[in-house]
Amino acid sequence: MSYINLDNEMPGIIGLMQYRPETAKPLSELAEILLRGPSTLTSAERELIASYVSHQNECHFCHSSHGAAAAHHLDGDLDLLDEIKNGFKNRDISPKLRALLSIAKKVQINGNRVTEDHIENARNEGATDREIHDTVLIAAAFCMYNRYVDGLGTWTPEEKEAYDDTGKRLAHEGYLKS
Repeated sequence: MSYINLDNEMPGIIGLMQYRPETAKPLSELAEILLRGPSTLTSAERELIASYVSHQNECHFCHSSHGAAAAHHLDGDLDLLDEIKNGFKNRDISPKLRALLSIAKKVQINGNRVTEDHIENARNEGATDREIHDTVLIAAAFCMYNRYVDGLGTWTPEEKEAYDDTGKRLAHEGYLKS
């Protein structure tokens, strides 16, 4: 149970959004733009950034939800959640995505940890200014989402299989469906 009475039994941010629909709308719109809007980064790559930052923030609900969404943009294999936790040691990701994840990790710690060297490294791996911008904004936004979910002590299923339907819905229907 969450720290406050949400008047619903929904997990994580889903319960919080049902509790405050007026704040849910702009939060959902931001997620839709960042994770599914026009971009040279795929939705899978953007979901991976969101899941990675959420794992770094120890937000199990967001890590699992967005990792499952990334999985459904790819091959549907929920073992991707374990790969994210392990820093993509067994999954081949592009050097560009690896450089962007490095920037996201710095933002997750503190935005001023990002240096010109991180930006230059991402550019050298082929990242555009827009991709760097969006990575920083995804990381910053997910720090907020993670703190919202965990700061109110929402309940979250532990097993990754519990996130399969949510991941499928997010990947195929997006963030604006109620």
